[in-house]
Amino acid sequence: MTAGTKARTRASGAESIEALARGVTNCRICRDAPDGPPLPHEPRPVVRLSRTARLAICGQAPGTRVHATGLPFNDPSGDRLRDWMGIDREIFYDVSRLAIVPMGFCFPGQDAKGGDLPPRRECVSAWHDRLFAAMPQLELVLAIGQYAQAYHLGPLRRRSMTETVAAWREIMAGSSKPAILPLPHPSWRNTGWLKKNQWFEAEILPILRAEVARLTGR
Repeated sequence: MTAGTKARTRASGAESIEALARGVTNCRICRDAPDGPPLPHEPRPVVRLSRTARLAICGQAPGTRVHATGLPFNDPSGDRLRDWMGIDREIFYDVSRLAIVPMGFCFPGQDAKGGDLPPRRECVSAWHDRLFAAMPQLELVLAIGQYAQAYHLGPLRRRSMTETVAAWREIMAGSSKPAILPLPHPSWRNTGWLKKNQWFEAEILPILRAEVARLTGR
């Protein structure tokens, strides 16, 4: 079941954006009642909910810089994502025009090699269905990376992230409101992937920028 289907089936009993925002901000499940090892630091949930935005960005989880500032995509990955979308920081952080709902709201910590751990599972089970039910006005979700694609696409997801992104036409056509556009993560670690898969910038970015312009009212 995609997020669009979930939102429609639960819209009649949706909670208020304000109540959900307070709940997420104060959430300490990953520390106090974790699904596995507890979060190794004080939680700092990062999410931006909106009752008017028609576009939502749904990525992985905050990194170290976002954890420090509390501002989503306030890092080089965010710079690349804004370039892909064709917008500046003013529009990107205008919550009336753009919602941001990562799969994990808090920085998950790092593994033994210094890489970020996967998003915490507690966020999805506790919050995601409720958050998208409260935003039925969304028309497009940018599902960034494998974790967001697993949740938002369900059976529309392909065997790999590359295959999933390459099937963007079928996925956008097959996803119910909101439509889902799968994207790779804009991390600079994916520079090699972008060079190898030049069809991404040639085929998808013009569509992405046109949709972003339409949905943000530019």
